[in-house]
Amino acid sequence: MEFRAIYVIVAREFKKFIRERSRLFSSIARPLLWLFIVGSGMSRLVPRDTGVPYTQFIFPGIIGMTILFSSVFSSISIIWDKEFGFMKEILVAPVSRLSIVVGKALSGTIVSTIQAVIILALFPLLGFKLGLLQIATAILVCASLSFCISAFGIVLATFYDSYESFSVIMNFIIMPMFFLSGAMYPVKLLPEILRIMAKLNPLTYGIDAIKHILLPGQTGYMGPDFSMITSIAVILITSIVFVFVGAKAFERKE
Repeated sequence: MEFRAIYVIVAREFKKFIRERSRLFSSIARPLLWLFIVGSGMSRLVPRDTGVPYTQFIFPGIIGMTILFSSVFSSISIIWDKEFGFMKEILVAPVSRLSIVVGKALSGTIVSTIQAVIILALFPLLGFKLGLLQIATAILVCASLSFCISAFGIVLATFYDSYESFSVIMNFIIMPMFFLSGAMYPVKLLPEILRIMAKLNPLTYGIDAIKHILLPGQTGYMGPDFSMITSIAVILITSIVFVFVGAKAFERKE
């Protein structure tokens, strides 16, 4: 019963994503603008002796941006489900709240990973030379980060009953998460207070793990800020925490 409930939730959200082609286009257009317009402009302000072109440095961050926006906004479906009564039908079903959260998180993971892979496929245009193992590893990291951020978005969505209030809160969370993730500049170069905030941001570790894959051997300040083991461990641990907190939040709402 639990696995069937998860499958139904995932299948429903995936079908909605397939039907909304404009959603896919807009989610891909944003990172492309940041990569080729903002990245190209900022590259002129960065010294050329950094060991890696700036557009290559921000490429993991742009992938992280794709995952962040897609995963968090996938959780908005919870708000719509509340308004149209579908969530009430799910909550009265004989399934655990944990299954509901996992199903919602997996649906967000699939959608976000698809979009991240599309952006990742641009790596030849930026001068990257990746093998099949690197590509497969990058996709796994993207999927892990997508699940983590999706679960985080679900936790937030459980506290709001209207789309308007949720979207306002998102504007105060998404952009700070992005800019304090090492996506546009190294975490190690941030002021102390911002560095602490960046270390509390799960997106930071996801982008850092992608940097390990796309920028192997880069040890300067343009390289990863943490070890690969640390980054993966933080993603997995925070994913588990968010899933259980989300399940508890659903129980509290009953």
